[in-house]
Amino acid sequence: MAGNSLTRLMLASTLVTSIITTVPMTASAQSGIASVYSGGRTASGGRASPTALTAAHRTLPFGTLVRVTNERSGRSVVVRINDRGPFVRGRIIDLTPAGAHALGFSGLARVRLTVVGRV
Repeated sequence: MAGNSLTRLMLASTLVTSIITTVPMTASAQSGIASVYSGGRTASGGRASPTALTAAHRTLPFGTLVRVTNERSGRSVVVRINDRGPFVRGRIIDLTPAGAHALGFSGLARVRLTVVGRV
């Protein structure tokens, strides 16, 4: 009998763990300063393309889709996280030139990030 209960407990914990790890991170939001970067290799192993809608974030998993909204203009764009950074204090995301252009800035901008899913 104890073995049956242990088996059920193990199955339940495995199910809960698999559900938790597959649920999209939709409740995550962050505000701060965005900057522009380009060139070189990305931490995910690809090449950084200035025309791609990709970005660098310190902690979000590669492949995470993030809606970035320019707080001043209200413009937004969805980018895919494929690199690590920014490594400058106070900044929360590095965007490619294409992402920054879509938001209407070229240097620094105050933005809001919302996780919308994963690729």
